[in-house]
Amino acid sequence: MQPLKSFKEKIIWITGASSGIGEELATQLSEAGAKLVLSSRRIEELERVKGLCANPENILNVVLDLSSQSDFKAEVEQVIAHFGQIDCVINNGGVSQRSLIIDTDMATDRRIMETNYFGTVSLVKQILPHMLAKKSGHMVAMSSISGKFGFGLRSAYSASKHALHGFFESLRFETWKENIKVTIVCPGKIKTSISINALDGTGNKHNKMDDNQNEGMLAKDCAKEIIQAIRKDKEEVYIGGAEITAVYVKRFFPRLFSKLIRKAKTE
Repeated sequence: MQPLKSFKEKIIWITGASSGIGEELATQLSEAGAKLVLSSRRIEELERVKGLCANPENILNVVLDLSSQSDFKAEVEQVIAHFGQIDCVINNGGVSQRSLIIDTDMATDRRIMETNYFGTVSLVKQILPHMLAKKSGHMVAMSSISGKFGFGLRSAYSASKHALHGFFESLRFETWKENIKVTIVCPGKIKTSISINALDGTGNKHNKMDDNQNEGMLAKDCAKEIIQAIRKDKEEVYIGGAEITAVYVKRFFPRLFSKLIRKAKTE
């Protein structure tokens, strides 16, 4: 399989498509001629996003709750029955966190892991046999720079993103001979509602827009860079502002990184 240099007529499934980066991916990929499957928990928001897209007749909305502990077999069968195949899956759905480890209930830790890691893995495991059968496909994992290092108030979130790296890197190793491409996306500060919807220690919504998020890159610009990374078949990409340099500082100057990160504003 050649990299998805052209998205025209490609069947692309986007989870977490009801807002933020997912919504921007949907509108931009539909403009590029892709046929889309849009998923989230809220059908009314999926319908709203569908209405913003070019050629809405080429869009299928599939309600999907990544925290439901489902194997998503029925949802995958629905998509295959409708479009006949799946060319690319952008695993964008997930939930963030704003709470200290000491204040976070185990139920909240498990909910974040279930949504961000196990939900994504369950969906991938159902789609993978279809891609292997046709010997082509592209799996995209939405991680975070918090998937490259731990950060305050995000212990479970960071752990779930670290787990995604291990899973998708293993997936890439196991399937490259079958022409399955894997891209891991690591956004930094992006202006979305992720901090508003983040969970506190008891599992309730944080309900606050963090300054870091509010001052971050626009979601539409982040989506453009993600699309380019998929088009160029990049294995891993960091997207954001100056904050993404922390990934390189951590790699090459770990002691300096520790000193700098302690001064960072966590919110």
